[in-house]
Amino acid sequence: MKSIVRRKLPMTWALLISLLLVVTLSTAAYTAAAPKKPAIESEVTLATTTSTQDSGLLDVMIPAFEKKFKNKVKVKVVAVGTGQAIQLGKDSNADVLLVHARKSEDEFVAQGYGIKACDVMYNQFLLVGPKDDPAKAAAAKNAVEAFTKIAEAKAKFVSRGDDSGTHKKEKSIWDKSTIKPQGSWYISAGQGMGETLRMAEEMGAYTLVDEATFLTNKTNQVILFKGDKDLINPYGMIQVKSTRKKVAANELIWFFISPQGQKMIGDFGKNKFGKSIFVPDFKWRK
Repeated sequence: MKSIVRRKLPMTWALLISLLLVVTLSTAAYTAAAPKKPAIESEVTLATTTSTQDSGLLDVMIPAFEKKFKNKVKVKVVAVGTGQAIQLGKDSNADVLLVHARKSEDEFVAQGYGIKACDVMYNQFLLVGPKDDPAKAAAAKNAVEAFTKIAEAKAKFVSRGDDSGTHKKEKSIWDKSTIKPQGSWYISAGQGMGETLRMAEEMGAYTLVDEATFLTNKTNQVILFKGDKDLINPYGMIQVKSTRKKVAANELIWFFISPQGQKMIGDFGKNKFGKSIFVPDFKWRK
């Protein structure tokens, strides 16, 4: 019986070795044939609004993203009005957009310029003005009525006038009021939000401002109207379809919508203002 076992043992080992060799060769062949994950590019351009830049949010988010890749990927931030940011995407001069004008964003995607569109966060627009509130805008029941009171009183109103997300929102409210703002009381600044806010303060005028910019810029303006559904200010991210930085662009979007990124957005501003400046609100768009 023992001699039989000794004769079968070499055959068993030979079989095991043969199987191991087959598995090893198969694994090697699969590894060689498997597609390699494309390397991330060294730079990606984010076209965004002045509000996200001026609020300081990107000063927190971008370094954290770059650190994730050991600073081998750099994010170039171009902060302009939403209209300009979208045009940069159309001209293939940006890889990712972070903007706040939903209608224009949807058109950008529908026209074939953008992919992977998603909601990232939101805050609100505020109607601010002088403490004495000459138009009695604070007594309005909604944003449209507040704007109507300003127009009827011909109280000074400073518009960004730059095709930004804030300017687009302002125009949509005027449209709902059926008023075409014009005359010496209506001033078009053609400036960023911070500059427009300071101009309104100097002129004792009203203006529409995003909450982040208002909180991070100290002025004597006071909030006269807020909380209306027409004043919700959602921000979206879109990957520019023509980008040559597809990996970096995709990773940047994923960072903002990841649990880490959404927590950072939700925490931003709490220590300084006692509340978050932006509310995280990730969801993919259809």
